[in-house]
Amino acid sequence: MAERPARKAPKTHEAQVVRTERLTPHMQRVVLGGDGLAEFTAGDSTDHYVKLLFPAEGATYPEPFDMQRIRAEFPRDQWPVTRTYTVRRWDPSARELALDFVIHGDEGLAGPWAQRVQPGTTVRFLGPGGGYAPDTAADWHLLAGDESALPAIAAALEALPEGAKAYAFVEVGDADEEQKVESAADIEWLHRGQRPVGEALVEAVRSLKFPDGDLQAFVHGEAGFVKELRRYLRVEREVARERLSISGYWRLGHNEDGWQASKREWNAQVEAEQELRSA
Repeated sequence: MAERPARKAPKTHEAQVVRTERLTPHMQRVVLGGDGLAEFTAGDSTDHYVKLLFPAEGATYPEPFDMQRIRAEFPRDQWPVTRTYTVRRWDPSARELALDFVIHGDEGLAGPWAQRVQPGTTVRFLGPGGGYAPDTAADWHLLAGDESALPAIAAALEALPEGAKAYAFVEVGDADEEQKVESAADIEWLHRGQRPVGEALVEAVRSLKFPDGDLQAFVHGEAGFVKELRRYLRVEREVARERLSISGYWRLGHNEDGWQASKREWNAQVEAEQELRSA
């Protein structure tokens, strides 16, 4: 039997914080730049993401920084902690990468870091990943998500050609969390208030009168409502799987480490349930 080729180590990029900006009471932007982004490239996807690398507490890594070496020589609990964030905007001419962070006070790892990080700080990350972009051949587009999906939804709306038909629903805490998006397509902002995350989104999508024609949909955010909308679109609306970009970015009660560890199994279970329902 031929040996399987060694898994290629993901590309590690190094950048510096150029500036930060508080967009809303619960959204912070961090802009990265520097010569370390000279080899960073991003294609046409509007859901590009990077995995920020945060050093494990007490760990000191050899220079030059090498993830493959760290994974080979350091115990697992001393590997950098990763947190995944969608690229809000990449400007190759200015060589600037904008990332938006949902802030919940001192809760979590990346949010507090984004609030406190200072210009000049070195940041390392892996990526980019991603695979969705609005298809100009689609007759209409549906985009739905919570705050965590807002950067990707905004990027997608800004990439739509003039005259494209799109329905975008974004659920946020209240009116103070709304953002300006430079797009001809409108966002319908849904204010959560004290309701469970995603409840207003599910209601809005279910209440939408679907136009005729080929639909391309993007639904991302908390895993609970994503599961409900995936079932609705796949089973009740019979939208083809290849016309859907649907994924849970996070899950209530789980940090990213716990959610990512169980995400593949959870997705497989959801798909199996929906195949049974549609049979």
